[in-house]
Parts: sequence; C-alpha cells; structure tokens
Amino acid sequence: MALPNLTRDQAAERAALVTVDSYRIALDLTDGSGKPGERTFRSVTTVEFDALAGADTYIDLAAATVRSATLNGAEIDVSGYDESTGIPLTGLAGHNVLTVDADCSYSNTGEGLHRFVDPVDDEVYLYSQFETADAKRMFACFDQPDLKAAFDVTVVAPAHWEVISNGATVTVEDLDSGARRHTFKATPRMSTYLVALIAGPYARWDDRYSDDHGDIPLGIFCRKSLAEYMDEDRLFTETKQGFGFYHKNFGVPYAFGKYDQLFVPEFNAGAMENAGAVTFLEDYVFRSKVTRASYERRAETVLHEMAHMWFGDLVTMQWWDDLWLNESFATFASVLCQAEATEYTQAWTTFANVEKSWAYRQDQLPSTHPVAADIPDLHAVEVNFDGITYAKGASVLKQLVAYVGLDAFLAGLRDYFRDHAFGNATFGDLLGALEKSSGRDLSGWGRQWLKTTGLNTLRPEFDVDADGTFTRFAIDQGGAKPGDGETRVHRLAVGVYDDDGSGKLVRVHREELDVDGTTTEVPALQGVSRGKLILVNDDDLTYCSLRLDPDSLQTVLTRIADIAEPLPRTLADLIAEVPLPAAQVRAMLDDVLAALDAAHTGGVLHRDIK
Repeated sequence: MALPNLTRDQAAERAALVTVDSYRIALDLTDGSGKPGERTFRSVTTVEFDALAGADTYIDLAAATVRSATLNGAEIDVSGYDESTGIPLTGLAGHNVLTVDADCSYSNTGEGLHRFVDPVDDEVYLYSQFETADAKRMFACFDQPDLKAAFDVTVVAPAHWEVISNGATVTVEDLDSGARRHTFKATPRMSTYLVALIAGPYARWDDRYSDDHGDIPLGIFCRKSLAEYMDEDRLFTETKQGFGFYHKNFGVPYAFGKYDQLFVPEFNAGAMENAGAVTFLEDYVFRSKVTRASYERRAETVLHEMAHMWFGDLVTMQWWDDLWLNESFATFASVLCQAEATEYTQAWTTFANVEKSWAYRQDQLPSTHPVAADIPDLHAVEVNFDGITYAKGASVLKQLVAYVGLDAFLAGLRDYFRDHAFGNATFGDLLGALEKSSGRDLSGWGRQWLKTTGLNTLRPEFDVDADGTFTRFAIDQGGAKPGDGETRVHRLAVGVYDDDGSGKLVRVHREELDVDGTTTEVPALQGVSRGKLILVNDDDLTYCSLRLDPDSLQTVLTRIADIAEPLPRTLADLIAEVPLPAAQVRAMLDDVLAALDAAHTGGVLHRDIK
C-alpha cells in the first residue's frame, strides 16, 4: 500500500482539532532472545492529546501488522487496518489517551528505521530518517510538523549495542533475555520528523562544550569498522566553535541537552538535523588524505545541521512551504559561522563558488521556478525542492541580511527564537521580526524575491573627467530573465580597485546603497577616482548578473591574478555571459587558478567551471 499523501489542507484541519501533549514510545529491536531482529520490530506507542470533543480524526502508522489499539480504554477494531489511511479515531474526548501496539518493518531505502549489515564483520546497524513524513514507519503519530509534542523513548536492544535517541540516556537495564533496556530523557516539544533512533555496535568518542549557558555533552559515532579513520579532534573543535558562535549570536541557549553526531551507512542525504542526534553521510569519515576543500565542506555541513537546532528544531515551519527557508537559513548561518569562527575565513568565496553558481545555472534554465514554491501536499516537497529552492534561496536570504543589516537581522532573529520557541512559525513571522528590528518596510520584499524567476543584470554607467574622476555614476538594472522582466530592490556595494604600489589590485573605495528601478544614481561616487576595476555587487551581497565596463573588463582579462582577494563569482559570470576567444578564456583561467590555489580555494573553483 502507498503511504498517504497528506495535503496542506488536511494537515490544517487536523491541527485545528488536535493538540498533542506527549508520546511514550517503547521499541524492541531484538528477536526475543537478545539478538538483533531481522525484518520487523515491536513498537508500542501511547499518545496523550487534547481534541475537540466529539470530533473524528486519524493517526498515522505504516506498520507490517497492528496487534491492538485502544482509545480511552476502549478497543479499536484494527482488523481493516490500512497504512494508506492510518487508524481512524472517532468520538474523541476533550483529553485522550491512545495506545497502539504494532510490528513495524525495517527498511533498506533510508526511510523510517534503516537496517544495515556491515560486510566487514556482519554487525547490524540501525538509524532513523523521518523527513518529511516517515516517523509513522517507526511509531504511531500525527505526522505533520505543526503537531509538536514531548517524546519519551524506551528501547530494548542487544546488550553490546550503543543506543542513541534525542534525549540523554537515563538508565540502562540488563534483561533476562540477554538484551538491555535503554531509557531516555523526555524531549522538549518538537516535531515528529525530528525524532531519532540510532542503534548498533557503533564506536563512540565523547567530549564536552561549556560556556556561560552550561555544559553540553558531545558525542561522535561511526561503525566500528571505520573507527580507525575518525578524526574526532577536528570534528569536536568545529562543533565547539559552532556552539560558541551560535550562543553568542542567537540569544537563546541550545535547547536539547546533549549533542551527538553520528556517521551512518547508506544514508540518502548529506545529513539530517534530528534534535540532539544529528546523522551524517559516512562519506564524511575520510578514509584517505583529502583536500582542504573537503574538510571545509564537511565543516559547513556540521555547522549547517547545528544551526537547525535553532532554526528548524526549536522553531519549526508550520508546513513544508517554508522548507526553503529552513535550509536557506542553515546554509547562511553555517557559512557566516565558518567565516567568523573557524579557520575557513574564505567561506563566502566558497559559497559564491558552489551554492551561488549552482543557483545561477539553474535559474537560467527553462525549468526555473520561484524560490517559494506552492507545496499543496507531501509529494510536492520532493518535486519542487532543487537548486532554485536551496541554492537561490540561500543567496536571496544573504541579500535579505544585507538589506536589513547584519546587526538588525540578528536582533530580529533573537526575537523570533524567543517568541516562537518550541512552536511553529512562518516566513511572515520572521519578516515581521526583521521589520521591527531594522525599521525597513519588507511588505514587498518577499514578492519581489521569492515569487519571481530569473536574474537582473546590473551594470555601471558613468562619466569621468580628464583626471579619471567620476563626474557621474549610476547603476542600470535590467529586468529579470528568464521571467516577466521585473526589477528588484538590491542592497549592494560598489567597489573601486586600484594598484597598491606592490603590483596588487586592492579595494580603495566602497559605497553601499540600495538599487531600485531601472536606473539608480550614486552621487556619493562623484569625485572618486575610477581606478583600474569597478565591481558592482562587490562583496557579493546581492543575487544578480554582473556586467563590467570596458576598462574593467580589460583589467580582468590582463590582471585577474593581481587582485588581492579571489572573485570567483565575478569570473564565473563573466565567462558565462561575455563572448571571448577560447585562448583568452584559457589564459585567464590559468591565471586565476594559480592565484586561487595560493589561497586554497582553487580546487573548488576548478570543480565548478570545468
């Protein structure tokens, strides 16, 4: 049977009827004699929830068999159970207690509770993956993001296994069967898709992060057969740098107690932000020497998932319409953290090179679409989330931060976290907080940037006197293409570069401003020397296609390697849009790759432009 394709309207109807208090989940992962189960596992779930008295609804469950179900002490007839419709709940009371006893199936698809047998030593490893709506494969639940609850989990597992869930381990009890029962601390209120269970003979390493907010126990896990390759010291260092940065800037302490990071086999995604128990693709356990760029990208993933502990886990989207925002924020925050709190100080260069260049390519294809897609049901989530939603979404969010200012953005973010902690929110709620903190009117911002397609082209138009000084400077904006040709408001910087006397081109003047409409005059640049290179969108603040004036183009063609800071975004756009002889392009590439290799970013650039 196919799992139900929950619609946004159905979710809203159920949320209007039901408020969930808690889940008590008891799982048995053994065969009854202390060994790992092979095909199914026992799942007994007790849900306490309030409802509109007399109403009817249903609870989601995808099980091999349902043994029994009781609602407020009365047996429910489960003889006609169908996973496509869940278990009907009729004649609800104001307060309800539901218990469902079922046998659920292990998966080998990375959905639900995945089971893997290590070919090295035949050990069994399990891990859960529930986004977007696969928690129902492990326990009976109201499987939608806005029906949050506390989760109390107990697991029976083979005695030699590590068992990890969202909460810290409270007790481990030896059983007569030879298995052990693990009891975990109840979680704060969170969404079903963030529940986690990881179990097996994982190798583990422990550490601790401490600051004024308290202590956070840290754990790292991977298969025993990969333990020799784990570089836990580097990972713990980056984890601590992340907590330090986020605690300083988010204003709300980490809310989920301990923090485990688990590298699991056959993982379908790069990572998953389960609260307090983050799972990662085990390709991140490097088994041979890798480039600095590989370490940088792994660090970005580590910090991306950590950012979700606040934006996504503490405050969660109301419905999957705002998944773009969830991912875009985590990407923005992780790159900001890398640039300001880790050794990867050139992280914004990598962002422009990887995420942003991906967005530019996707946004010029016939398949482009607005960042904020309409998500009427669960099936639409997978169909609509791609390079536009993720990469362009993150680029557009970076522009929003520039538009309101970083300090105002962080101030608004702190209010947003405090106001919606352990609840749900929408993009409109975030914009409201940012309007209050910045004083900016953002009523039209979302429509301009999230409901349209394509890139605007920005180009400088200016006059200079005999001394090469600007007598007039303006920025022309072309309509977004492909699309309906709208112009947008851009917050950007104009940078003027000139010789520093040592053969390098350095920025000698920077002017930050709003560009609005087809032509924006920049009177502040009158009287400034034009230098050797003029960059509209210096610092890569906005999302646009850039054009250079003829003299600046000549500088790029002949002196790209002399620029003190790498400008891969500008180069990528130039190569894509300006017709140049092949030999000239190759010579320019050779120069810039040599320059970027010296800055340890050449490998990333080469990957994207080859």
